[in-house]
Amino acid sequence: MNNLLVFPLIIPLLTAVALIFAHSRVMLQRWINATGAVLNILAAVLIVREVRLNGIQTLHMGGWAPPYGIVFTADMLAALLVLTTTVLSTACLFYAFGSIGRERERHYFHPFFQFLIVGVNGSFLTGDLFNLFVCFEVMLISSYALIVLGGTKRQLRETLKYILVNIVSSTFFVAAIAYLYGVAGTLNMAHLSLRIAEAGQGGIINVIAVLFLIVFALKAGLFLFFWLPGSYSAPPTAVKALFGALLTKVGIYAIARTFSLIFYHQPELTHSLIGWMAMLTMILGGIGAVAYSDIHRIINYNVVIGIGFISFGIATATKTSMDGVVFYLIHDMIAKALLFLLGGMLIKAAGTSDLRQMGGLMKRYPLLGWMFFSVTFALVGVPPLSGFTGKLLIIQGGFASGHYLWTGIALASSLIVLYSLMRVFIGAFYGDEEQPAAVQEPVRLKGLVSAAAALLALILVIGIGSERVYSYSSQAGGVLVNPAIYTDAVLKE
Repeated sequence: MNNLLVFPLIIPLLTAVALIFAHSRVMLQRWINATGAVLNILAAVLIVREVRLNGIQTLHMGGWAPPYGIVFTADMLAALLVLTTTVLSTACLFYAFGSIGRERERHYFHPFFQFLIVGVNGSFLTGDLFNLFVCFEVMLISSYALIVLGGTKRQLRETLKYILVNIVSSTFFVAAIAYLYGVAGTLNMAHLSLRIAEAGQGGIINVIAVLFLIVFALKAGLFLFFWLPGSYSAPPTAVKALFGALLTKVGIYAIARTFSLIFYHQPELTHSLIGWMAMLTMILGGIGAVAYSDIHRIINYNVVIGIGFISFGIATATKTSMDGVVFYLIHDMIAKALLFLLGGMLIKAAGTSDLRQMGGLMKRYPLLGWMFFSVTFALVGVPPLSGFTGKLLIIQGGFASGHYLWTGIALASSLIVLYSLMRVFIGAFYGDEEQPAAVQEPVRLKGLVSAAAALLALILVIGIGSERVYSYSSQAGGVLVNPAIYTDAVLKE
């Protein structure tokens, strides 16, 4: 057992409680929140190191051994995602200091930020499905508060839609958990894996698997993303970045975990369904990305395309593609957070989110322009940036599994990403300056650029050091294609 696993939950939880008592003192809140965020990064680094040196780590809460008690489990996938979460959320926090506004900070932005991290980290580290549901709810309740904080008419409208969709998905989630417990008699993921392997996956188990897929697809924005473009446009930029980088990825993680550990016996049904949903997600997301001239919508539909691409890797389920899924997932979380931050600065500088009313910003904001250009190339997968290795591995996995049509659509989605973001780059930074008269004075972006620059540096480091990062993602991919490694580690005692 390793008590270190509880630190990524305890640190943000205690930080959030402390922030509640300091809610009226903005500077004190910033210091407490930043200290908690940095400590959480250190805890995540130690967990990655432990998993690297000693394999999968577990923690049995209260000394109750699985499958009877609550268990936290950190394999390399969970450890890497917790580390990525803590790093990018800290960058978003520093961006929020200069952009979120003191009124929101006095109305509990900082505590809800940390509660959101509790839910995300808990979702990655939990070893049973009921606690996954609990952590999902902690994350969602925090996100409800963050999306509505500010109280504009648009926020209230989108919050209602967002809450309604998540209440429906959570209801299906509870129903799926109840059915699965009734059939298998356990909710521990490792124990479920063994029970279903012994009993065989067919009939009612397939129905339950599809129900879980619908739930996680709603949360991830996999095909069922109708709520995402509007809801993710409503909150401030720092919150948008957190949502785009983290919330959808928790849904993707749940799909990767359950359909590689529990429901992996009939891939011709479950994985084919994931694959076709991924194709439709990339196609519809691509249409949305090129159809709109609103920067919010263009970025949000690029999030949708990324979800489809990662799900394509999960559907092919080869060792190579799973290595690529882990690598690309880490890259996509960082790059999407950076894209939202840069998009927020772009809108702030132009004074509008309508691309048709932008132009000529390169003269006044050259650093912002070249950062946007760099993250575009990272998302497309141009070497030596971080998107290249993961994308290459997923494409190789697609060809190796014989899914040539799916692989062709996935490759075409990269061209759509390139076209949609280069359209923003050329339209906003070149041509005639068409900003509204009220925004003629240069906007101060210095404090905001620092947080974005840190994420861009991380993209470069991951890209240049991709061989090193690949050794970690390969360890994570090995567990995804060989569930016995996970079940042996959790049930060994």
